[in-house]
Amino acid sequence: MRFAFIATKRADFPVALLCRTLEVSRSGFYAWEKRPQAARSLQDQSLRLEIAAIFAQSRQRYGSPRVHAQLRVAGHRTGRKRVARLMRAAGLRARERRHFRCTTDSRHGMAIRENLLARRFTVPAPNTRWATDITYLWTRRVGCTWR
Repeated sequence: MRFAFIATKRADFPVALLCRTLEVSRSGFYAWEKRPQAARSLQDQSLRLEIAAIFAQSRQRYGSPRVHAQLRVAGHRTGRKRVARLMRAAGLRARERRHFRCTTDSRHGMAIRENLLARRFTVPAPNTRWATDITYLWTRRVGCTWR
């Protein structure tokens, strides 16, 4: 992590100063720089591409369990927690499904008032006719009875 920081900031500051500030050796930084990338991180990079493709194909709906299942179907042998870690690192988070919200109950036993407006929306003067929609108001009633 320190060496990666030094590699990104070396254009702005001398390597010797960065190494001294972060308390690492210059030779350690150069050895890290020449070292080949680990096989596991190379696998992670290719797996990230596969995960991103599956995630995009699912219209950002699949979480790590479903992405993992799709990877297994495609022939990849990997763990679900690894897939979850890679998705988290890439910022891939599934969109939640919108829950059904009941707004109208037409089969109620309450009294129904007559329609005084009768779709006559042109008014002769202001403040003579009023109309509103109160379906957004919360009540203590739970769920729909007509389903």
